[in-house]
Amino acid sequence: MSKTANLHKDIIEACKQNDAKAQMKLYDLYCKGMFLAAKRYIKDDMLAEDVMQESFIKAFKKIHTYKGDVPFGAWLKRIVINGSIDELKRKKLEIVSINQELQEQKQDDSWYVDDRISTEKVIDCIDKLKEKYKVVVSLYLLEGYDHQEISQILGISEVTSRTHLMRGKKMIQENLKAIQYAEGY
Repeated sequence: MSKTANLHKDIIEACKQNDAKAQMKLYDLYCKGMFLAAKRYIKDDMLAEDVMQESFIKAFKKIHTYKGDVPFGAWLKRIVINGSIDELKRKKLEIVSINQELQEQKQDDSWYVDDRISTEKVIDCIDKLKEKYKVVVSLYLLEGYDHQEISQILGISEVTSRTHLMRGKKMIQENLKAIQYAEGY
């Protein structure tokens, strides 16, 4: 085990003993990354920071349940993502069901982005999507959740998840085409 891994393990163990200094060290290690994770779902910086801080509080309360079977950052990120989604639900984010005609439409999961387009531009396009598309696209493309997991997290059907992903990707591709045209690719 590396020095860094041992240090993290020691800090986590100290946090399990309610050591405030260890909690602050752990917060300092992960706060930027967890803020960015919350920011993928919550557009408002202040609200994303609130969600991130509430997630840390929840993590510190439940840290005794952390067994080390996954990296701590992944465990904490899951708490932040769930907190972000809960916040969106509290804001009564409407995720509309689609009619039968759209449900039967063929879904195409293939997607191509020109190599000349930077990841930052793709993420910027995702951030500009309507919330219902942004959440599904972020969970699917950035976090690696599948449609079954997304449907459980958001309380929507798998078909709705697939449709939101398809529509979101289409909007992203249209925005990327406009960027390519503007930049002369």
